[in-house]
Amino acid sequence: MTGRPRWYCVKDIDVIYFDDSDLSYEAEDRVIRAVLPVARDLPIPIQIRNQARVHLWFEERFGFSVEPLTCSRDALLRYSTKTHSVAVRLADDVQLHIEAPFGLNDMFSFRVVPNYALDNRHTHEEKAARAKTLWPEVTIHHW
Repeated sequence: MTGRPRWYCVKDIDVIYFDDSDLSYEAEDRVIRAVLPVARDLPIPIQIRNQARVHLWFEERFGFSVEPLTCSRDALLRYSTKTHSVAVRLADDVQLHIEAPFGLNDMFSFRVVPNYALDNRHTHEEKAARAKTLWPEVTIHHW
């Protein structure tokens, strides 16, 4: 949409999944090791996380605790910006399914809009500042 290269300043891709049958890091690590070779040709890093485990490490990383999630879609409701709350999955090995609980309008309108579901002010402001530096045409909705 901006004429910039496809992967221009994309920091990483988050690959999320939900498996509450084994909340150990070892189980998550097995998935990480299985997926990384498939994604080795991507020009940017991927981060693979089991959303069933998020509540186990979230407080240490972000400074406050969260309740356990019940599915991957629920994770999108907690992202610091509504704009980034978008996921795509392969459905039935044929079609892509877009999950966007806040819609896609902000993304296509170049707006970074905060999500007040959690106290994510710091993370939202950090992401918004980075976006504005890289894409000056972006409008920032401040916390």
